[in-house]
Amino acid sequence: MKNVLQIVYLIPLIPLIGFLINGLGRKYLSKTLIGLIGCGTVLASFILSIWVFIQVKEGNVHTAHYFNFISVGDLKIPFAFKIDQLSSLFLLIITGVGFLIHVYSTAYMHNEKTDHYGRYFSYLNLFIFSMLLLVMGANYVIMFIGWEGVGLCSYLLIGYWFKNTEYNKAANKAFIMNRIGDLAFLIAIFWIIVRVGGVNFDDVFAVAKGEVQNRRFTPADITIITMLLFIGATGKSAQIPLYTWLPDAMAGPTPVSALIHAATMVTAGIYMIARSNVLYSLSHTTMTVVAIVGLATALLAATIALKQNDIKKVLAYSTVSQLGFMFLALGSGAYVAAVFHVMTHAFFKALLFLGSGSVIHAMGGEQDIRNMGGLSKKLKTTYWTFLIGCIAIAGIPPLSGFFSKDAILISTFNLKFGIVFYVIAGLTALLTAYYMFRLLFVTFNGSFRGTEEQKHHLHESPIAMTLPLIVLAFLSVVGGLVGIPEVLKGNDLIGKFLSPVISPVKHAHDIAHSTEILLMIIISVLVLVVIGFAWARFKNYRHKEETGFGKVLENKWYVDELYEKIIVQPLHNFGGFLKNVIDTKVVDGLVNGAGRVINYGSRQLRLLQSGQVGIYVLLMIVGMVFFFVIQFFIRK
Repeated sequence: MKNVLQIVYLIPLIPLIGFLINGLGRKYLSKTLIGLIGCGTVLASFILSIWVFIQVKEGNVHTAHYFNFISVGDLKIPFAFKIDQLSSLFLLIITGVGFLIHVYSTAYMHNEKTDHYGRYFSYLNLFIFSMLLLVMGANYVIMFIGWEGVGLCSYLLIGYWFKNTEYNKAANKAFIMNRIGDLAFLIAIFWIIVRVGGVNFDDVFAVAKGEVQNRRFTPADITIITMLLFIGATGKSAQIPLYTWLPDAMAGPTPVSALIHAATMVTAGIYMIARSNVLYSLSHTTMTVVAIVGLATALLAATIALKQNDIKKVLAYSTVSQLGFMFLALGSGAYVAAVFHVMTHAFFKALLFLGSGSVIHAMGGEQDIRNMGGLSKKLKTTYWTFLIGCIAIAGIPPLSGFFSKDAILISTFNLKFGIVFYVIAGLTALLTAYYMFRLLFVTFNGSFRGTEEQKHHLHESPIAMTLPLIVLAFLSVVGGLVGIPEVLKGNDLIGKFLSPVISPVKHAHDIAHSTEILLMIIISVLVLVVIGFAWARFKNYRHKEETGFGKVLENKWYVDELYEKIIVQPLHNFGGFLKNVIDTKVVDGLVNGAGRVINYGSRQLRLLQSGQVGIYVLLMIVGMVFFFVIQFFIRK
């Protein structure tokens, strides 16, 4: 592993160099050169990640220590990278999907001014660097640095078109809501330092397992730390109640939505919990909370997606729902299933987002699916790849989403109320199939409902946009083959690969193979039925205004309005009170009052300087009498 130690730092360093070159030279470099630097740096990291993955697959894992990042007394926090099965898999996802999205962006953002074009690619490169730092860190502090970095990049890219006030508000919303979770993450780190004396993963997990003398976690410590980490994950990975920022984040360019809000950044919370699986497996309370929150988020977001008309908003709520599935798996102890779904979701959701970008590109910026229709005839590559993405996310065998989602559904049987959880999760999976094929049929089938000008300009996207779609469609088809379960005569390659990092959770009972196969068949048949229902309803779509419960779903259960009423407005009112009363009247009143008193006193004292000698003599005598009186009382 010595060679890996020598070159592993280059994986995040190269995109950082790309960020600096494109950022500083954006006004001087051509668009072609900016695109080459932006894509080339991520491609180089991808190639190195493949080489690292091969080394790890052969059993070579290593912690690369470079220097002490923090050294205070006995506390030593190194700047170190941990290269093992989990981090190497995420390296491939981040750099591989990231490279495809960079290539796509060269065409999608081509109409931007050169300096803005360079700014865009510099932000993308900085994001890749931050995400790589997050997954490569050998301790919680380095992970936290990357964690904050991706939050910053998210803010910058959501508000990329900063002249639009609404986009700036969306960027602020994402940044502020993420800070809530980040604070909890930071408190968890401090708690770990107090109990362990460090934050290295190996040290923390050794203490949790009871392998270190004079250092231990109490059950309360484990529960508090894992709950704090989970709160951090709910912010970054958009779970209840901190999920509302992600749909608004669609204000950013579509490739940004594909990269940050579908394939990588929002999965940071899943990575953090999977990395901390030793801690979570020791807290049944936290695991239950994680499972319940994940399931509730998956169901809530799926219902909202049913009635959304913005093509990117449908995919945004779909992302929130799929992240809920991942947290359900984590709470069920199926850490491998969660990571597996992270991988397959990165393929088909990036595909769907980039496909939506191709549609928006063809429609001249139009995002309302009610004004589309019949696009399959003009956008054939986009249509067929989008169809593959829909099949994959719906969980139809043998595409990738089937295997990862089935692994999550089966894992719920081991929970206390396993049947109930399975039924709700299965219903959510059916809703996923329905809203995704509604999106497909309304967008691509039927007659065109846009303007004549839009119809005249309909065209397929350039090769730089369609090629990533084709590659991602291929990965969406074959990506699940690495996780074929043993019940289907598969080898569960991903489970075996991750076993050194994520130990299989032992359950009191396991579901019988015959039952598992039966459930697979039932859910697959129901998905096909739901798709048929969606086809019958939306193949010749005609828009109708929503009423009743449909209006509630269209307005996202009025959660944003509720937050506005109970959180935002009270805070604004409290801020107004602090400004108008405490600041203006109390603080300013004290400061200004002190000035007025001194000013008034000075005006009165100056009257004593009259120039009359008799008054000065009188004042001198009064002063002498005053001091004599003071001395008399002191002696007495």
